[in-house]
Amino acid sequence: MRSRTAAALLAALALAAGSAAAQGFKPTRPVELVVHTGPGGGSDVFARALNNLIESGKLLPVRAVVVNKPGGGGAVAMSYLAERKGESHTLALYTTLWMSMGLTSEAARVQFKDLTPVANLVNDNELMVVKGDAPFRTLADFVEAAKKNPRQLRQTGGSIEARGNLIRQLLQRSSGAAWQYIPFPGGGERIAAVLGGHAHLLVAGPGEIREHLAAGTLRPIAQVAGTRLPAYAAIPTVQESGFNVPHLPSMRGVVAPPGMPREAVEYWEGVFARLAKSDPWRKYLAEVDLEENHVGGAGLAKMAEEFVAQRRRIYTEIGIKVVR
Repeated sequence: MRSRTAAALLAALALAAGSAAAQGFKPTRPVELVVHTGPGGGSDVFARALNNLIESGKLLPVRAVVVNKPGGGGAVAMSYLAERKGESHTLALYTTLWMSMGLTSEAARVQFKDLTPVANLVNDNELMVVKGDAPFRTLADFVEAAKKNPRQLRQTGGSIEARGNLIRQLLQRSSGAAWQYIPFPGGGERIAAVLGGHAHLLVAGPGEIREHLAAGTLRPIAQVAGTRLPAYAAIPTVQESGFNVPHLPSMRGVVAPPGMPREAVEYWEGVFARLAKSDPWRKYLAEVDLEENHVGGAGLAKMAEEFVAQRRRIYTEIGIKVVR
């Protein structure tokens, strides 16, 4: 009798578990959208725009709140996410900085591969720009001038691992030209350096420099993109400019804490798949010059693996120390 009762109980529990799994996951309390910059930073602005579109499109039954966790170039936000292992109401918006951080920082205790991939959303393309009255009309003009005047021209940007500096290194190796790199921590300082004539070249997102492009105080000479942005269709990519260097992709998307339940991952993949198909989302991307590149979790994991392999190879080639 006892064995029959135990068997019946186990069967009932299994049936209940199967029923719960079939019902799937839906958020029941406010959702956190974690970003690694402070208010007003690029990731923060992107997160708030995305959240507004999710809300206006009624894609969630609950509210989502942007949570700023700046510090360590993304390390603080990644650690915050990792501490919420198995949590289904916390997401984060990554940039490719999250993917490459573990390559060069021994202190980076959380790596991108430790997190749960949900969806890539966009390609983050950039422009190579010079001052509006500079003599360089094309990237080839700038590189040729750098050949004739070694190390006399200057490029400004972020850290030595920033995409702008990696492109500089690749272009120098490809062409034999040489020019200096002057890092500044903020985009405003970099723009001011070019406008003031202290630097001659800058790699920046269109959104950062839109007003200067419209006023003609900055001029694009090449695009750092796989394909040309529609708003700058007349400007060639680095490769179209005649330089045999690899394209360095930069992406933005969504990851979740480690160990998020499968049904929750599938739910969030569905939310962002619906967002990616919406007209308001496409309109927003056109307005801010971002390229749509929606890929689900499995595809994102593969993209990240390929990205890290490319960066490891390039870092090794140009002399940036790799610790992993």
